[in-house]
Amino acid sequence: MRFNPFAWAKLKFLCHAGDSEIGGFGITSRDDLLLVEDFVTVKQSTTAISVKFDDVAVAEFFEDQVDADRMPEQFARIWLHTHPGDCPNPSSTDEVTFARVFGNCDWAIMFILARGGQTYCRLRFNSGPGGSMNIPVAVDFYTSFAASDHTAWQKEHKRNVTIEPLVPRNRLLAQSDDWDLVEDPFANEVEALLEDDMFEFEVESWEDDQCRI
Repeated sequence: MRFNPFAWAKLKFLCHAGDSEIGGFGITSRDDLLLVEDFVTVKQSTTAISVKFDDVAVAEFFEDQVDADRMPEQFARIWLHTHPGDCPNPSSTDEVTFARVFGNCDWAIMFILARGGQTYCRLRFNSGPGGSMNIPVAVDFYTSFAASDHTAWQKEHKRNVTIEPLVPRNRLLAQSDDWDLVEDPFANEVEALLEDDMFEFEVESWEDDQCRI
């Protein structure tokens, strides 16, 4: 898969715009469905370990793309998101989301950019016996591309991305005369991460599908 410099610069900029993950869709060329020409976000709630798209915003995005005379293959097959650390490998939640949302498509791609610059890219396809494979990623400087626009990208981030507080333990809410113990939806995920020897993994340097945090 290739990015033109505009799409790559925008993705990198938004990856560093806040202390959370951020997600969106790759917009591709009609003549080359593996050439990403833009990265577009929709309204979403994010944390350091999750992204949740607003359903209405996704529907409006799809309508806008159809009105722009784009085929679904150009705007709804490449799921791009970022990780705020140095590891681009998909989490179990990423895998579940990719299977649930894109599992019935003829083909789809999950691409992850980590803040340290590492990438992960996997193509899933359903034609024939079906299957999936990791594919290489490159920035194509030979294609035509627009100039970067940091001001517009920052406005897009402010408009679409809501960063939610991440509470690793149960929290107390006083909504009545009594205190109620409310289970935080991310408690188990964060607790598991914190118990994982402070994120230190020993891996072989030649294993491209692994990462060091």
